[in-house]
Amino acid sequence: MFREMRRKKQALSAEECEEVLKRGSSGMLAVLGDDGYPYAVPLSYVYANGRLYFHCAKAGHKLDAIAREPKVSFCVVDQDHVVPEEYTTYFRSVIAFGRANVVEDDAGRRAAAELLARKYCPEESAEGVAAEIDRFWRALCILELVPEHVSGKEAIELTRQRG
Repeated sequence: MFREMRRKKQALSAEECEEVLKRGSSGMLAVLGDDGYPYAVPLSYVYANGRLYFHCAKAGHKLDAIAREPKVSFCVVDQDHVVPEEYTTYFRSVIAFGRANVVEDDAGRRAAAELLARKYCPEESAEGVAAEIDRFWRALCILELVPEHVSGKEAIELTRQRG
């Protein structure tokens, strides 16, 4: 169903892909947008328990697209170092393919919101996190992406550096 990577030597292992997803701070969610046009939107996210979580408003282009077609991809660029003298970049990235859905149950929404808060505001107290979530609770929508396929790739120069 998913294509095999052409340059297998540059493929990241499943563990390396997971590490990239854990440490990344943002990525691009791609959906099937209006009139069949692709729509890719940058998002903050958290990766936990083998799933990706995003927060968003309760209405908009992204949610309309997911309601029509839940199949999405999410790309995280871990490294993109331009090396002009070699006419290349030393890159590393991961793409997760899967189905996105709105988290409907309050316990799941709150748990994902807490994971997001802990990732982006690690110094905040539990009380502070709870207060911030409560402040936005009515307007808060949480999306969950359950990966069906994950692949990662890095520049051949990075592969060679690792031996």
